[in-house]
Amino acid sequence: MKSLDDFAAQRLADLEAQNLRRFLSPTTRQGGVCVARGGRSYISFSCNDYLGLAQDPRVIAAGIDALQTYGAGAGASRLVTGDHPLLGALEAKLAAFKKTDAALVFGSGYLANAGIVPALAEAGDLVLLDSLGHSCMAAGARLSGARILRFEHNDLDDLKSILTAQRARFRRVMILTERVFSMDGDRAPETALMALAERFDAWVLIDDAHGIGVVAPDAYAPVEMGTLSKALGSYGGYVCTSAPVVDVLRNQARSFVFSTGLPPASAGAAMAALDIAQAEPERGARALGLARRLTQRLNLPEAQSAIVPFIIGDAGRALALSQTLQDQGFLVVAIRPPTVPKDTARLRIAFSAAHKEEEVDALAESLAKAAPDLLEGR
Repeated sequence: MKSLDDFAAQRLADLEAQNLRRFLSPTTRQGGVCVARGGRSYISFSCNDYLGLAQDPRVIAAGIDALQTYGAGAGASRLVTGDHPLLGALEAKLAAFKKTDAALVFGSGYLANAGIVPALAEAGDLVLLDSLGHSCMAAGARLSGARILRFEHNDLDDLKSILTAQRARFRRVMILTERVFSMDGDRAPETALMALAERFDAWVLIDDAHGIGVVAPDAYAPVEMGTLSKALGSYGGYVCTSAPVVDVLRNQARSFVFSTGLPPASAGAAMAALDIAQAEPERGARALGLARRLTQRLNLPEAQSAIVPFIIGDAGRALALSQTLQDQGFLVVAIRPPTVPKDTARLRIAFSAAHKEEEVDALAESLAKAAPDLLEGR
């Protein structure tokens, strides 16, 4: 319909005018941290493969073995015929890793949060979300029908004020936060947050998508969720919690009940990656150490995780700086609103155990030359 196309054209023009239009760029992983795009090879500082396991031969072999044994797809929802044996084995490994009674695997991290929150909260309840919490937590909160309030990022005084003023008005309260925040790389004050939540009988869900295998928890939340698609090099999402809560989610999390089970290859690869992450903790330590190497060289605040944000502000300049680095052989993608707040466009620099020290040093040198004004006074 012409009206639909007219709407799309205007919307795209508006995005273009704000330097917010996005395009897909076919990118081929070449092993390690190298990728190919547009006929050229780059050193990627934009992949979330923090432990360097997505290309690990052991992980690939486990995925191939699962594929050959169980086929390409699960076939149906797990509650129908899609509960192939690898999924239960993967859940047992995840629960042991997170020190919980049980675990449940979802099709992705986004599907996990979109299903967990509505299964545990509903109209008459309150969901408190860190202001920089991931979009999928906000989506799950909206689907729940609960009242949603955001607290200032990592600000426990603000959270306490909200709980003091609001707790008595609601039957149940959930607090949603991230162990490592995906765009800023900083960490939640887990221990103090958990103590505050216990005082007000509030349930905490921590999203560990960007922390697992890289940073150790300061405290475990009653509900721990994350992904298999970043440090574990595969695909899928999970939640680790008590057995009764898992049983509730198995029955009422719509993104689990009405979704096809995770493909066998993804489950097999994730199990191998989890074993390697536990047996080789030096991988996570290396990724964190390389991130700190960059922050030290650029006089930035010390990295708390394998993610370092290089804040620029203007979306157009972020795109231009990303292109300058790409011309020099580095893939460091610009992150723009609405993924990050207005006027905080940035380069999100992600580190892997597979990076080399000289690659990190070369990136630091390129950034210092390309944007010296952004480093002045730091």
